[in-house]
Amino acid sequence: MGAVEISILITAGLMVGFINTLAGGGSIISLSVLMMLGLPATIANGTNRIAITIQTLTATTSFRQQKVLEFRKALYLSIPTILGSLIGAWLAVDIREDIFEKAVGIIMLVMLVFIFYKPHKYIYGRTEITSKPLDWKLYLIFFAIGIYGGFIHMGVGYFLLAGIVGGAGFNLVKANAIKVFIVLAYSPFTLLVFLWYNQVNWIYGLILAIGNVTGALIASRLAVSKGVDFVKWVIVVIILITSADMFGVYDFKSVVSGLLPHLH
Repeated sequence: MGAVEISILITAGLMVGFINTLAGGGSIISLSVLMMLGLPATIANGTNRIAITIQTLTATTSFRQQKVLEFRKALYLSIPTILGSLIGAWLAVDIREDIFEKAVGIIMLVMLVFIFYKPHKYIYGRTEITSKPLDWKLYLIFFAIGIYGGFIHMGVGYFLLAGIVGGAGFNLVKANAIKVFIVLAYSPFTLLVFLWYNQVNWIYGLILAIGNVTGALIASRLAVSKGVDFVKWVIVVIILITSADMFGVYDFKSVVSGLLPHLH
């Protein structure tokens, strides 16, 4: 591996860490870059889990230091998500990217509607339910989200944010803190599954993680200092860009592959 590949991985990781911490869907960048650098889809999927695990550890630590992480409810919601993620990771050995990309694109656009329709309910949180115990149906939802997260991970942040804001009533800043904690909780388990099947490239994953950590640290600080409205607009922009790729308006993988030859 040369300096160019290292630079590409760190730059991609920086963007992914920032996007995933504030919103979600950043793994479209890391998965595309890893595959453009020659990794098969399944190994790219497994390798990405290294960077995700380290990234979410950084973001969770930062959110907790800033006292915005609701640890107890985050822990409760992480349990069904972990169980679901194990199932998803086992299914991911023979991944079908195309079907799930379309599903994520649809969910993103639905979330975009919620962001602008009654934003006090879906963005700023519902304080009347944050103090109540979590509903059992919410645990089933997070189990299903875990299956998806274990399978491909890409876009799982939007599912988690929807469940945390809509089901538990937290605003976007606190929801982001809970989201990264949940991903941190299940990512090591899914990584172990990919390791069992020898579908992890440690060198690529650890270099990618350097960028992820930096991006996550910047994003977690901005989320708290800039507040809910800043997070909302970051999510809107990322949803539009990612959905356009998933519905074929442009092809991010082709953009990356077009850039790589010019960098060598």
